[in-house]
Amino acid sequence: MRAPDPQAHLTADQARAADDGHKAMMPVNGRPFLDFVLSGLADAGIAQVALIVAPEHQPLLQRYTATARPSRLTVRFLVQPEARGTADAVLAAEEWTAGEPFLTMNSDNLYPRRALEDIVGLEEPGLVVFAPGDLMRLGNIPAERINAFAIVRVDEHGFLGGIVEKPGSDAPAAVPAWKDDDLISMNCWRFDARIFSACRDVRPSARGELELPDAVALSVQRGVRYRVLRAAGGVLDLSKRADAAEVGRRLGDVALRL
Repeated sequence: MRAPDPQAHLTADQARAADDGHKAMMPVNGRPFLDFVLSGLADAGIAQVALIVAPEHQPLLQRYTATARPSRLTVRFLVQPEARGTADAVLAAEEWTAGEPFLTMNSDNLYPRRALEDIVGLEEPGLVVFAPGDLMRLGNIPAERINAFAIVRVDEHGFLGGIVEKPGSDAPAAVPAWKDDDLISMNCWRFDARIFSACRDVRPSARGELELPDAVALSVQRGVRYRVLRAAGGVLDLSKRADAAEVGRRLGDVALRL
């Protein structure tokens, strides 16, 4: 989000959010993108939300405890003292989950309501996966960006068989590293308490971070099975400056209720 993009058309407020790297607080049609995410979670029946935040998170705290305090869900702020990776971020939620199953997802993605409802209703660990065509046609994700997403392998029983992490991140943008029938992970998971020991034990990746997909793979080795749910629909992704205009267009008639 911080990377300059002369082709991106941003308002002054959007440019400030982009410069700060605050994707969740990027204004979209006059509201922070996170407002749409929280409203969507409430629509799917979720009542308790924890935001994993950096030590400096005053704008988020001010908005969701004072300026726009949600009425349909409870928001807690859990501090990740140092950005050591996504597995470490999940560990920040261990006490908050109190041993109960929980969902983990990106705050710069807006997932289809039905996909959220399906994973809420799941009675075992699992993840939501998407067809590349749906991500392109029904979301705002261009074909070349899918190269950087993980491909999910499914076993004959419908459980996670493996994750091919970022298979085409180094490939030329015009060369798809995926096939039309591949299933793509957009980091929407349902976990139980067993994920925490895997997050603690996972080793740093090549880029020096504790990665959640590596922790998931470790938990699978230890016997955890993840049900794969195939979603119908796309995802709105606000990870780059150029996404703001299209995301705003697609959310123009969405009614928000926090």
